[in-house]
Amino acid sequence: MKMIIQFMKDYKKESVLAPLFKMLEAMLELLVPLVVASIIDQGIYRESRHYIFMMCLVLFALALVGLLFSITAQYFAAKSAVGAATAMRSRLFAHILSFGYREMDDIGSSTLITRMTSDINQVQNGINMVLRLFLRSPFIVFGAMIMAFTIDVRAALIFVVTIPLLSFVVFTVMGVTKPIYKRVQAALDNILNITRENLTGVRVIRAFNREESEKEAFFAGNDRLTALQKFAGMISGLTNPLTLVIINLAIIVLIQTGAVRVNEGSLSQGEVVALYNYLSQILVELIKFANLIVTITKALASVNRVQDIFAIEPEMKEGDRDTIAAGQEGGAQAPAVEFRNVSFRYNEGGEAAISGISFTAASGETIGVIGGTGAGKSTLVNLIPRFYDAETGTVSLFGHNVQEYSFRELRKVVSVVPQKAQLFEGTIRSNLLFGVPDAREEDIEEALAVSQAKEFVDTKEGRLDAVVEQGGRNLSGGQKQRLTLARALLKKSPILIMDDSASALDYATDARLRKAIKEMKHKPTVFIVAQRASSLMHADKIIVLDDGKIAGMGTHASLLADCDIYREIYETQFKKEA
Repeated sequence: MKMIIQFMKDYKKESVLAPLFKMLEAMLELLVPLVVASIIDQGIYRESRHYIFMMCLVLFALALVGLLFSITAQYFAAKSAVGAATAMRSRLFAHILSFGYREMDDIGSSTLITRMTSDINQVQNGINMVLRLFLRSPFIVFGAMIMAFTIDVRAALIFVVTIPLLSFVVFTVMGVTKPIYKRVQAALDNILNITRENLTGVRVIRAFNREESEKEAFFAGNDRLTALQKFAGMISGLTNPLTLVIINLAIIVLIQTGAVRVNEGSLSQGEVVALYNYLSQILVELIKFANLIVTITKALASVNRVQDIFAIEPEMKEGDRDTIAAGQEGGAQAPAVEFRNVSFRYNEGGEAAISGISFTAASGETIGVIGGTGAGKSTLVNLIPRFYDAETGTVSLFGHNVQEYSFRELRKVVSVVPQKAQLFEGTIRSNLLFGVPDAREEDIEEALAVSQAKEFVDTKEGRLDAVVEQGGRNLSGGQKQRLTLARALLKKSPILIMDDSASALDYATDARLRKAIKEMKHKPTVFIVAQRASSLMHADKIIVLDDGKIAGMGTHASLLADCDIYREIYETQFKKEA
């Protein structure tokens, strides 16, 4: 609840005015039964048409003014609810962006999407309903009881018994359904995760003819979600019949009591009708309140789920070193990258992904990283831009630990071409300018030429303004890889990491790419992670990884002579010479 109030603080005026206008509307509504009673006792009983007409005008005026109050209250409630939900969603998105790879791996993207969309929408609906009804409905209920006491104390005692019974039913239903709605949202997470995996992996599913099994998994998850929703709906559905039974029994007692009191002359017929109307108002408002409780229950369950994400603090703490020039204080001879006995594991207690890694890379050097699947190649290079923090040992850039740098400076110093080429919906230009929004035209053309993307960009209608669909699905694998490489090159960072980013390129294009990178003016330190030995043969230093450890390090020629694993990789790709 504190979290909701925190996001509503910018809408204090709206949050006060919305229930205030609803209270004014409720006050007018409480006057209606008295006017009706007056029409019966004064107008109809005395056969005064003029009085009846005047009182009907009063009823119309009360309805019109009440409508204006209701519309005004709805406006302020909607403004406050939407504003608070927008602020919550923005803050949650910013908080998620502060997560490192470890937190993203642990939580999962499907869960985060559900909490940013469905859960926050539930919170928004809850705020809206609370501002409109949370004060109005109790005010009507207790106001009707007080008005009943002003008419007749003995008849009003029926209200004193009825209201606690109705409240007991409503709050019991609320207590039972709250944990169920939390499970409903968790089941929705699961459905979203299954859907996302199926949509992103549709080619694999079809290739292995797994459509039917995936359908079964989806239907099973969907059936579980449906069953939970039905169960929650069934319990919530008990509210209306139970409240109707209680209220109708109260009406029966009221009419019986009223008839006796009218015969005694203690009550007029109009006053009995007024009491009946007040009881009906209580019924309507408690049904509204019951529905409000269901909405609040869903909202509170969603708030707790959103709060769980806010409660997660990123393990990675940002450094305060703001310039690479400061990093060069380590001396002119300080290596661009240095690993000192570095080890890392993805899960606490799990097997180490890499261990005991030590090497240096001088400025302008090209470092190749090769090894079998799962050897730890991507893990090693992911420690350089600090996507993960080393468990033991230190990773240094230009003589300073990577943990000393601010994240902004690290991203300026290190350009990464990820293993999976990821493009965004827009144009070729908007994707290239993702990291350098103010890049010059000549720099863009140079990046395209070096990355070997110029040859296909020139054939596109509009060239740099050619449309790129979501995920780059209108481009081939090689085209996407070259554009992601051009995007990284445009930053002109002193360290460039290519994580198996040329796997979709043919040998000739790969060779031209490596040559163009070597001839770049600013001479970055280049890390090339590859499965193909041909991509690394000309590197200044090649690191061979096996089961997370360095199995060999040196030039292509020295590794062929001294490293069995490298020789085996090379000979499986090139025919062994006699």
